[in-house]
Amino acid sequence: MIDGLTQDNLTKLRPYWSAGGLRTLSEEAFQTTIEFPHLVHGGQETTATLMTGATPARHGIMADTYFVRFNRTIQETLHDDHASGIGINCQLSPRAILSTTIADEWRIIHGKQAKIYAIGLQPQATIIMAGHAADACCWLENKTMKWVTTSFYPEGLPSAADEMNVSGRIMELSERNWTPRLSSTDMYTSPTKEEKRRGFNYPIKDYLLHTPAANTLVIELALDMQKEEKLGEDIIPDILFLQLNTLSPKAHSDVINSAEQEDMYLNINQDLGFLMEQLNNRIGKDQYQLIVVGRPVKGYDYNKLEMAGIPIQHFNVDRVAALTSTYLMAIYGHERWVDGGHGPFIYLNRTLIEQRRLSLETIQRQAANFLMDFEGVQLAYPIHEAITSDSRHSIYRKHAGDVYFQLQDNWVLDNNEKNTFDHVIQATPTVPMILWSATIRALPQEKIDATDIKSLILYNN
Repeated sequence: MIDGLTQDNLTKLRPYWSAGGLRTLSEEAFQTTIEFPHLVHGGQETTATLMTGATPARHGIMADTYFVRFNRTIQETLHDDHASGIGINCQLSPRAILSTTIADEWRIIHGKQAKIYAIGLQPQATIIMAGHAADACCWLENKTMKWVTTSFYPEGLPSAADEMNVSGRIMELSERNWTPRLSSTDMYTSPTKEEKRRGFNYPIKDYLLHTPAANTLVIELALDMQKEEKLGEDIIPDILFLQLNTLSPKAHSDVINSAEQEDMYLNINQDLGFLMEQLNNRIGKDQYQLIVVGRPVKGYDYNKLEMAGIPIQHFNVDRVAALTSTYLMAIYGHERWVDGGHGPFIYLNRTLIEQRRLSLETIQRQAANFLMDFEGVQLAYPIHEAITSDSRHSIYRKHAGDVYFQLQDNWVLDNNEKNTFDHVIQATPTVPMILWSATIRALPQEKIDATDIKSLILYNN
């Protein structure tokens, strides 16, 4: 899974690929387009859909975070009080994923003899890919520059990851600078004016997860793990999930708009080529499949849309929640009637409403009607009506608020002045899927629903 990978970028760069993985895939692999059947914010809801074959209403992951009513805080969706970090201070596990994942059903189908691992750059993405049943997973921690994991998985930190931590390989790469792969920035298709004058130069240690070095480390660890665990060397099929990234430090969108972002693609091309070359030599070209899927993260470039005469407006849900509380004070008295706002939801103070023996449904309706008067709001519903009308199954009831609202086109949802919730504002974002296989001869259609990826992987092996 490659964050920010788009079909437009692949098409744009295809004539310029040197020998490598993306060049080989463009010539030999099947390609199709993935469509998501639910709202996409740019969080891990898309990863969960790809891995479970379900929508957020069923798999339970609406976004990276959710609002906790009892203490009015924002919590990571995969937070787990019963898990602890290994090599990092965190409490994350896949317990919040309500549906079975590819990894889970791989275990059901192939038993304990199948080996299942996940390696990534972002903890929630890596854990969702690993599912409940993986032997282990690990992700690269930016501050310590080491592979880390969660205590949920039985093997803990994979030994190959521990060996790389000790070897100093991560530190070796991080001490370098990331400079253009090509000899001149004029050779890139989309350099910025600043890049044309000065190129770009980043100390990798300051931007590790958004440099090609991070992707290289994922590929190197994947190959170390393949060797150590003998993945793909017996008749029981194993599965290895990898998360890579195309988004450079200054990337404002998934669409390439700088030389540094294009350079990310050029390096991924080489990394995937190295992976395929090594697997061809070690286990044979006919003994593995490579499936590449994109994940929408930032969507369009807001600045480019504004240059095209499409103004982008921002909607601050914290401010709206405060104004809604003030509105309800005028009706019911000077108390805090709203606990907060998060994402497309307003959360009422249900404890207070119950204490005052008021009708929750009536106040939900009043708050929804009040939201309808805000500029940018297309529709607002009491939550029970929202769930009933949620034809895209985007709402997970347990994490939903009391009032749900939808914004008009080209409005961006912000949680506060510094934190944008909706990064992807396209109504129906799509990403590419590339399938390289010696055994599968055709894909079923030109476009495929994100919920079908799971069955495609499970039942074509």
